[in-house]
Amino acid sequence: MLLSILAIWGCVPEFAKGCIDMTNSSSAYLGIAGGIAIGAVISWWIYNRQNKIGGTHDDILQRIERLEEKNTNVLAHLDAFSKRHDNILNKILHLNEDILALDKKIESINEKRD
Repeated sequence: MLLSILAIWGCVPEFAKGCIDMTNSSSAYLGIAGGIAIGAVISWWIYNRQNKIGGTHDDILQRIERLEEKNTNVLAHLDAFSKRHDNILNKILHLNEDILALDKKIESINEKRD
């Protein structure tokens, strides 16, 4: 059956006995078939590589999004810590002012006694 299909192309000495030379039409058809085969292999290879690279890019983007979420959480915790720290510092400064005011009152009382 394969030989009958190739017989349409003309004399193909590689496949039919008694041929002296390949005809122009059979050479063209064989070149087209070879080009299709090579093109299909190259296209599949490019598609396969792009598919793998696309998957890798998706994985990297997901990892970046997770890192960004973690960084956002860390920044929120740092902001809360900073606010708490400022609140405590203000309370300490207020206590210091109260202590200084009490020291002045005590000194004024001691001066009145003397």
